[in-house]
Amino acid sequence: MTTERTAVRAPATAAPDRWRALLAAHPLTVDLIFYLGCTVYAVVLALTNEFYGFRIWGTCAAFGYGFATAHTGWLMLAKRPRGLLGSRWVGLAGIGVLSMLLPLTVLVIRRLTGTDWLDTPFSWSAQPEVWVIERSARLLLDHGTPYVDIEALTRAPEVNDYTPYGPVMAVFGLPRALFGGSPVADALTDARLMFVLTACVCAWLTVRLSRTSRVPVRAAQFAMACPLTALTWAVAGPDLAIVGLMLVAAALAARDRPMASGVVLALVISAKLIVAPAAVVLAVLVFARLGRGALARFLATTVAACAVLNIPVLLVNPRAFVEHVIRFPAGLGQVTSPAASPLPGYLIASTGPAGKVAAFVLLAGAAAAILVWLLRRPPVTGSDALWRVAVGLGAFTLLTPATRFGYLVYPCVLLGAMVCFRRAEAGARPTSS
Repeated sequence: MTTERTAVRAPATAAPDRWRALLAAHPLTVDLIFYLGCTVYAVVLALTNEFYGFRIWGTCAAFGYGFATAHTGWLMLAKRPRGLLGSRWVGLAGIGVLSMLLPLTVLVIRRLTGTDWLDTPFSWSAQPEVWVIERSARLLLDHGTPYVDIEALTRAPEVNDYTPYGPVMAVFGLPRALFGGSPVADALTDARLMFVLTACVCAWLTVRLSRTSRVPVRAAQFAMACPLTALTWAVAGPDLAIVGLMLVAAALAARDRPMASGVVLALVISAKLIVAPAAVVLAVLVFARLGRGALARFLATTVAACAVLNIPVLLVNPRAFVEHVIRFPAGLGQVTSPAASPLPGYLIASTGPAGKVAAFVLLAGAAAAILVWLLRRPPVTGSDALWRVAVGLGAFTLLTPATRFGYLVYPCVLLGAMVCFRRAEAGARPTSS
């Protein structure tokens, strides 16, 4: 009986192994296809997108991805190139400079011309979330809450009156609120720079905590070179800071530091509520590794930290807190959320009332399936946990009726981190295994 089961299961596991072996055998071919696809995406965005920031990014990014494509082609044609130019990291460095740093610098400087808050997307040097978060910091300093009181407005509310984030997100706007006012100060305190700094520090901490000897090129392509990451880096940024903090929380949980993980996770949840399902995965990871006592400490720390971060703001204006943080993202606010990227959930829901029901049924079904998978095969390593979080957030982004294409940056970065964790975990296993 055992032999028969093994014979049946072998083909199912052989197929992924064959794919992995094929990709590992031809890394430069995979690199070339990836960079070519990124180049095409950047060119199309530069020529067709309505947002000024997106077009600037696409123009700069096309050169970065084109450089990486050309360098990869040279590596394929050259015979065993040596030295610095023979490294696959050269292409990634070109992307970092031309597709990330250059457009961010251009857009931060261009923003000083003052096109925020205008109803002209073709002139925006930063996406609305940047100025909304900076405004929330000023409101927090002046009124003790980062949220506009929609009921107190003397006009009809509009979408940019809303701040659909938790109170912690306002921290990224504090440097501009405290020190801005001159062109140089405004440029240096642009919230995007705070997001980028946070993301970089979190990436460094995650690598240190994972104890990997070196970051794999494929991990960097997923997490950094992917157009979703590079575009978000230049025009917005909050999602990169949040996913960076999420990686630190996962790394701490995988290193058996549940209370520290709970504190960082509370920061994540208190900045962006939609990523709260990651807490379930990390809770199961802590339980699988350390047992009930550690799980209790993890949950108690997370809940206590969330209370400390949210309750003071909630008490200042409970109605505004609920309207901004809960009702608006759920599509129940006085203004409808503009999140409407043409992903499967939105397309299904847009067919009518039956479509909306079907979309929510699919979303609930996906959540149930992931929960069953999580409980039947609980994660015991950091890479296991990141894989499950990536699948969960990816399914949420694809199937929720009101979503943004940019949220796919979460699974991209998480998959890159998973590759990094997996290498470190493989190196830590005993040789006999």
